Amino acid sequence: MQITAIDGLFARCEARGTFRDVSVFMIRDELPQVGDHVMVSAGQAVRKVSEEDARLSWELYDQILAETPEPPAHGDL
Repeated sequence: MQITAIDGLFARCEARGTFRDVSVFMIRDELPQVGDHVMVSAGQAVRKVSEEDARLSWELYDQILAETPEPPAHGDL
């Protein structure tokens, strides 16, 4: 996710139009800034990542989704 705003130990982050408020307490020593990309788990920014790593992660995610078959509809079981 990309940090769009910071207020103390909390940051507003965005990824593909979805916004989340996350704690940056765990990465406070990395001095998170607006525009940084962060890996988020359970509402916590757990590490900063480069823009390139963030882009590559989304590309891999898209590839996995494209190659994953749709589950059968409820009535088709």
